[in-house]
Amino acid sequence: MPHRKRSMKTPDTAVPELKHRAPKTPASMLKSSPLQSAIFNSANFSSIATDANGVIQIFNVGAERMLGYAAADVVNKITPADISDPQEVIARAQELSVELGTSIAPGFEALVFKASRGIEDIYELTYIRKDLSRFPAVVSVTALRDAQDLIIGYLLIGTDNTARKRAEEELLKAGALQNAIFNSANFSSIATDANGVIQIFNVGAERMLGYTAAEVVNKITPADLHDPEEMVIRARALTIELGTPIAPGFEAVAVKASRGIEDIYELTKIRKDGSRFPAVVSVTALRDAQDGIIGYLLIGSDNTARKRLEEVLEQIRQDQMRFKDEFLSHVSHELRSPLTAIKQFTNILLGGLAGELNKEQREYQQIVLRNIRQLQSMIDDLLEVTRLESGKLTVEPERLSVSMAVIDSFNTLEGSARGKRITLSHDLPPNLPSALADQTRLRQILIILLDNAIKFTPEGGAVTVLARPFEKDLRYLVIEVSDTGCGISTEITEEIFERLYQVSERTEASRKGLGLGLYICKELVMRQGGRIWATRRRQKGSTFSFTLPVFSIDEAKIPTTTAA
Repeated sequence: MPHRKRSMKTPDTAVPELKHRAPKTPASMLKSSPLQSAIFNSANFSSIATDANGVIQIFNVGAERMLGYAAADVVNKITPADISDPQEVIARAQELSVELGTSIAPGFEALVFKASRGIEDIYELTYIRKDLSRFPAVVSVTALRDAQDLIIGYLLIGTDNTARKRAEEELLKAGALQNAIFNSANFSSIATDANGVIQIFNVGAERMLGYTAAEVVNKITPADLHDPEEMVIRARALTIELGTPIAPGFEAVAVKASRGIEDIYELTKIRKDGSRFPAVVSVTALRDAQDGIIGYLLIGSDNTARKRLEEVLEQIRQDQMRFKDEFLSHVSHELRSPLTAIKQFTNILLGGLAGELNKEQREYQQIVLRNIRQLQSMIDDLLEVTRLESGKLTVEPERLSVSMAVIDSFNTLEGSARGKRITLSHDLPPNLPSALADQTRLRQILIILLDNAIKFTPEGGAVTVLARPFEKDLRYLVIEVSDTGCGISTEITEEIFERLYQVSERTEASRKGLGLGLYICKELVMRQGGRIWATRRRQKGSTFSFTLPVFSIDEAKIPTTTAA
């Protein structure tokens, strides 16, 4: 090609049957009509016209936009083969050589050979931009001929194929995904028509349910494979949830999906041999282009393994609880026996039966008794927590007087308060509404809170109990136990109710405990429909408050008088 100027190397090859070419055609000849002008000025596709030797003569704005070259960079300098992937050009030349039974050289000849023979040619290849980035293109090649039918050049019209390639890849992925779903043996895929009749029954469904596809397709609905009693229960539940009558059967299977509601449910499936297994099923409505439902897809997995694991874990939990119950019962018995003996002996000494004790000896004996009582209380708390967590502790709410429960608790702890010269007082309105609570559990809560208040209040302090309707919600009563101890940090008012939280951390005192009492209070209050919290008093000390439901809302009027 003696007249060709190139900036990139491409094998020089003569295009067959172009021995009697006309001279190079001016660009004006290639743009002689309005249609041609529109084509060459379009920015939507590249239009590249060459002379008979393949050297670019026209490079339109679309080609500039797609390839990053200016027309001046390529016109009269290179061929379209120089902007094509060289490996793909070689591969095309080899394929054409086999297809046409003649040797085709890689280069521009491979791009236009079919067009030079009058064969329609549209092919795909990769174009290389000026910045060396690449994109897939679809190229249509046409030979340009003069009035004597001699080839005077070639027109290559190209479009960026990136979007279509991506779409194809996505469709291939989707197709592969659908293929995997419908051919997977790990879960069942059942597709129905709009009426629920099975149309597709994959290998996973065959394996799980024991039917062949031929036995169910066009014959039954997926509801026929479900436990009928569970279908009735599901239909009733959906009737309540959706506020419309739902019939047991396929309607109960598909109604939520038909309304665009995500639906994943658990039920029992029945195999062909009558055996059963738990399944998790996801239901999706299949829709056409107009958003009309054309069927349903049910993807199910065998839930047997998870159910068995749950059963095993539950059995382990029960075994652990039983072992803990037995162990703590045994330990408590072993501890109580020597503690009881020590307590009795200490009482004998304090009673003077073994001789008179001096003041210092009596104080030591009192300390021994206090520690014995504390140990016995800790043992009781451990056993109570075990009963709570094993579900053995019951709560039986009834109508009761909070005032009577408070007074009873005061009587129980009066001795402890007197020993530290702590004043016990209460503020109980005479017309305080009755509570709906368990009498034994309310007394237990009050004794724990009062005992803690006495423990953490220095000698000469005061502990007060107040009860009244809860102003924030008259459906409840609030009971407050306040002390004049060193208070509680605002940072731990929530943590203090956690199991095994060190009680000593709420005060500056050095004594420590297992922190079970407040945890027990929280659990007992919650099981009676209330809540509990702690606050630091503005003056000195702390307040522990808890709510209980009133027996009747009609009684819940805020009293105007109080009685000490």
